[in-house]
Amino acid sequence: MSKKSRLQEAFFAELKKVPIVLVACEKSGISRNSVYRWKREDKKFSEVMDEALAEGEALVNDMSESQLLTMIKEKNWSAISFWLRHRNPRFKDKIEVTSKTEDTDELTPAQAEVVKHALKLAKLLPSDEQLIINNTNTYDSKQDDSTRDGGTNDPRQEDKNSDN
Repeated sequence: MSKKSRLQEAFFAELKKVPIVLVACEKSGISRNSVYRWKREDKKFSEVMDEALAEGEALVNDMSESQLLTMIKEKNWSAISFWLRHRNPRFKDKIEVTSKTEDTDELTPAQAEVVKHALKLAKLLPSDEQLIINNTNTYDSKQDDSTRDGGTNDPRQEDKNSDN
């Protein structure tokens, strides 16, 4: 086994005990720069390092929960409160948000122009020559005389009516 491999194995063992890279580096005699260079350059090292970190974090989590449960058994109010706030939805910290809003149905002229421009860019509206904005900020296409009268001036409409 090479010196590098022995150092890496010692680093992984320390990382499993204490999942803090700096501490594991100090205890195994490796510089942080070397560890991060190996992580960047060696995919296998990176995977093993991630696994060691996860294992170390799981160990610390287990120890912490064990200590917390011991404190709860000793009726430590802070521990009880912490457990409830983080484990029970009824006791989670809650945030109340209130706000005042105005309900306006009509667009301002500036808003109407922005909407009109956006719809034109999306090609959902006809060009300016075919578009009229009425006073209520709604959009109407210009209609020719035949459609304003309900279609009575349309020769095709007359043909359809005569067939009946």
